[in-house]
This record gives sequence, C-alpha cells and structure tokens, in this order.
Amino acid sequence: MTPRIAQIDHCSVLITDVERSRGFYRDVLGLKEIAKPRTFEFTVVWFDLGNQHLHLLLKERPDSISPRHFALRVADAAGARVHFREKGIAIQETTLIPGADRFFVQDPDGNRIEIIQWLRPYDPETDGAKG
Repeated sequence: MTPRIAQIDHCSVLITDVERSRGFYRDVLGLKEIAKPRTFEFTVVWFDLGNQHLHLLLKERPDSISPRHFALRVADAAGARVHFREKGIAIQETTLIPGADRFFVQDPDGNRIEIIQWLRPYDPETDGAKG
C-alpha cells in the first residue's frame, strides 16, 4: 500500500561552522532553536518552523554548488528584502512565479534559501505551462 504523505517533515543543510550558522539562522532569519534529540552523538542544530524543522549538520565541507534549496514563506517579501540588505546579505532575484514574490539569499556556507510570499494561491490551470 502506498504511504499517504502529509507534508515535508524537515530539511537538512550542511554547515562548516556551528556558531556562525547558528547566528545566521537564529539572528538573521529569526528561527527558534530547539534541543536536538538526546540520542544524537553528532553535531547538529535543530530549528523549529511550526509544523516542520530545519536541521544544520556539521561537516568538513559545504555542499552548496547546485540549484538545490529550501524555501521559507514570509508575509512580506519586500520587507524581507529590506531586512536582508540591512544585514549585508546579498539578494538574488530570480524567475517570476505568477502570484508570488520571491528571491534567494545564501547562508554563510553558500546554501541557497528561497524567500517567498504567495500573493494568491498558485493555480496550475491558469499559471502552469501548457504541454
């Protein structure tokens, strides 16, 4: 029987400096850090995103040279742009999606993070490519 997938539970990204990354995700993005499982004997930092988590895994080298990314939904993309610019974080504009305002930033290890505001629900019938 095919499992019923309800949602993405968590995303993991590779980091090379725990305190630098903790500062970015906690202080720049404003995420809430939570305790990792007591059974984990490796370095990982967990952040709570409501009904999802973000896990930062300490490794020797980052793995960021690709279009891979995760997206964080915001209520005000224009305000988020101002926030990141004030923090000295480069903004990378990208291809438009009908009904959305979005851009990319990078964490200190070069992991791509999409910041997206949905102005209206995505409608594949009217917004999607034909054929």
